[in-house]
Amino acid sequence: MPPVNMSRPSSMSFLLLGIPGLEHLHVWIGIPFCSMYVVAVVGNVTILAVVRAERSLHEPMFLFLCMLSITDLVLSTSTLPRMLCLFWFGARDIAFDACLTQMFFIHSFTAMESGFFLAMAIDRYVAICDPLHHTTILTHSRIIVIGIIVVIRGVAFFTPHPILLKQLPYCRSRIIAHTYCEFMAVAKLACMDTGSTNRYSLSVASIIGSCDAILIAVSYAFILRSVFRLPSREASFKALGTCGSHVCVILVFYSTAGFSIFTHRFGKNVPAHIHIFIANMYLLVPPFLNPIVYGVRTKKIRENVFRALQFKVA
Repeated sequence: MPPVNMSRPSSMSFLLLGIPGLEHLHVWIGIPFCSMYVVAVVGNVTILAVVRAERSLHEPMFLFLCMLSITDLVLSTSTLPRMLCLFWFGARDIAFDACLTQMFFIHSFTAMESGFFLAMAIDRYVAICDPLHHTTILTHSRIIVIGIIVVIRGVAFFTPHPILLKQLPYCRSRIIAHTYCEFMAVAKLACMDTGSTNRYSLSVASIIGSCDAILIAVSYAFILRSVFRLPSREASFKALGTCGSHVCVILVFYSTAGFSIFTHRFGKNVPAHIHIFIANMYLLVPPFLNPIVYGVRTKKIRENVFRALQFKVA
């Protein structure tokens, strides 16, 4: 293959390989992926519509949930439609600028997802451990500030990613061994040493992810301590059930994201199809599960959805 024109990187394009070794199953893999995407879109849009329409839901928990829903919609929409085109129609070609744009949205909104998980964990901590001061501590203005900080953090730390890759010369294969434009997969195609660039990406992702995960774990540890002190056994079981489902979604997100991040550094012997398949999971599963766990299992949202459906039927 002739060398890529290094003076005009924006004019080049890449070819997405998909899941290496499982190309013959792409059509079938796309079916559950598409189903999860549909559930994610319908569920998150429903949450946003219900919270917007019902003023009684304008509470810290549901406002943070709306921020998480918006993040899920952007995160899944930035990957799934393009991925399904690859799986079902063989559309492998992606322009360089489009690739960098997708990369920015994926990495920055993944960081935002982590930040909103932390914000929701703090909200649950205040609501359970200090319920009398919940609304005075988490006022609407403070919630807005928290949301802005989470967004700015995601944008600020991951804006350098596409900028760094834009400066690199590319003279190797144009094939990205992935289902989407992931930073490390694109950096491997550069024809110069990208060690410092890779270290920056891994360091930022590791620091943000580990700090958020530790703070979430501390929050739920205090929550569990308070739950076990509740005088009513029924109330304790109810709170444990709610917290347990939240923790499961958070564990899925951080375990799959962490596996994807650290495989680049330490998992040289991990088969490529396993790495890429799991890398897809942290972009697909949380947006799919969040409306179910935080929406369907939340009584106030469930009641308002049923009320709206009954009103339309009547």
